[in-house]
Amino acid sequence: MRNVKWPKVLLIAIPTILLWLKTYVAYKTSFSIPIENVTQEIILLINPLSFLLIVFGISMYLNEKNQRRYILITYFLLSFVLYANVVYYREFHDFITLPLLFQTGNLGDLGGSVSSLIGLIDLLFFVDIILVAFLLFKLPKYISNPSFSKPVRRAYFLAAIAISFFNLGLAEAERPQLLTRTFDREILVKNIGTYNYHLYDAFLQSKTSAQRALADGSELADIENYIRANYKEPNPEMFGAAKGKNVIVISMESTQSFAIGQKINGKEVTPFLNDFIEDSFYFDNFYAQVGQGKTSDSEFLVDNSLYPLSRGAVFFTHSGNEYEAMPETLTENGYFTASLHANNKSFWNRDVMYKSLGYDKFYAVEEYDVPEDETTDWGLLDIPFFDQSVEHLKEMQQPFYAKFITLTNHHPFTLEDEYKWVDEYNSNSGTLNRYFPTVRYTDEAIKQFIDQLKAEGIYDDSIIIIYGDHYGISQNHNKAMSQLLGKEITPFVHTQLQRVPLIIHIPGMEGETLSTVGGQVDLRPTLLHLLGISTKGDIGFGSDLFSKDRLDFAVQRDGSFATKGYVYSENVCYSKETEEPVDPLHCEPYMEMAQKELDYSDKIIYGDLLRFYGEDEASKEENESTDEE
Repeated sequence: MRNVKWPKVLLIAIPTILLWLKTYVAYKTSFSIPIENVTQEIILLINPLSFLLIVFGISMYLNEKNQRRYILITYFLLSFVLYANVVYYREFHDFITLPLLFQTGNLGDLGGSVSSLIGLIDLLFFVDIILVAFLLFKLPKYISNPSFSKPVRRAYFLAAIAISFFNLGLAEAERPQLLTRTFDREILVKNIGTYNYHLYDAFLQSKTSAQRALADGSELADIENYIRANYKEPNPEMFGAAKGKNVIVISMESTQSFAIGQKINGKEVTPFLNDFIEDSFYFDNFYAQVGQGKTSDSEFLVDNSLYPLSRGAVFFTHSGNEYEAMPETLTENGYFTASLHANNKSFWNRDVMYKSLGYDKFYAVEEYDVPEDETTDWGLLDIPFFDQSVEHLKEMQQPFYAKFITLTNHHPFTLEDEYKWVDEYNSNSGTLNRYFPTVRYTDEAIKQFIDQLKAEGIYDDSIIIIYGDHYGISQNHNKAMSQLLGKEITPFVHTQLQRVPLIIHIPGMEGETLSTVGGQVDLRPTLLHLLGISTKGDIGFGSDLFSKDRLDFAVQRDGSFATKGYVYSENVCYSKETEEPVDPLHCEPYMEMAQKELDYSDKIIYGDLLRFYGEDEASKEENESTDEE
């Protein structure tokens, strides 16, 4: 037996086969990738193979010692990439992008949120690395000299490339224009594989980096024409209704509309908000439109009336851009602008991005007293956060624009028993079960905050906007959500679950529930118009929610959208009335609009086009001045 030499190709074949099988098992057990037919199953099976053959095949050009090291290091790195996607998918039902991998500044604050996603069973993702190391370094005498001739290398790579083209051919047949039209990372992974997806993502990242360098002001012309053609005049009865008032904006972490009015064991989850809605304008068809940037994306939408990116977070990737943000506009109109958030100032790169948006001051965790018994995994609990923030409000020059970002209702939704004023839900999902007590806590925090505003004489002179920033319960908990809602979570229902509460309280005005379809991108023009500030000529895709002739429309970052009567999700048009698929013609008029707005917004961000905004007018004024001289 000692004289038997295994074929040298086994040095490459063993790690390739092991990682190929591990990847496929991960697809089937850790990701919810829908398979509709045998062809799709074949694509899913073979899509890691060509990449693995090529990346391990590179070792053919190395000497024996370096070859084994290269294979082991590569095996570990690819295993880590696969595992990172698994952990990320557990929470966000999505795959990591290259910009997210560079957002390591956030990792130190993730704490219990990440630990709740990791278990001992995850060690199985790395056990095979020990096996590979043993095969590579403990049994080298059984493998013949690993040098490969030029014809063998050529034949090997031709075979790998042939498998790659076979994979792409099948994928293109199943999903035409796969790499040019898709917004869905899951579809990319399903068709080209996890590792090839990351290569494609790296290509996109380099492409977008080049866009800014090559951009010029002429690209704004079509965008300005589109925005001008779709501008809606404000409702004259609402324009200036809150003129001169302070503005208090509360971003409710992970709060979805299904929590409003919900009861657990007979107790209201949001008793205060239920009452506050009666005295306010409440929008029950208001959608979150965030991407991977989650809370930071919602801030970006609200302040800029631009859509976030499909990859990464604008707060990180384009914090150096020129923006025409709401804080800057309000500063020009005599407001003091501030954001208050009891977390590290560097989280989501806020300390940098807020300067670009024009905030006068950022009250981060350093501005707060943070006792250990009043914190969660993410920072200061909401009640002491609001309590201490009132003192900051009293110091502000009036009128002010103050944005509050809550923390307690954040995954993994953990809370001490003494603060649980409503029971946990009873389902197979601990995440959904814990969700309701933390929502209830935030509801109580806002109640106490409003009471303090009244006691300090701030309430009657302030417009108060409360909105949900993004979903808290992902698709990974569909079974539990189905139990809660009493119906199957179809793509239609999933899109409807992206609705978040929007409450606008204006002193002296009666409350009303409005079913206007809108999204976070609409908040900037809505608020500015309430303050009597015109947005005509501004670059933004939102439309005043109170406008009498606005179009009921809200597009999400993945291309899904909702109108007054229909929802478009996963390439299917649904009727809101029946919740069933209908003729695509009903949704067709809005498809081009949805695509165009997302594309135009991307161009603005990637090209930093707002640096050119007003350039023509400035040049014209300069020329006129020169002529006069």
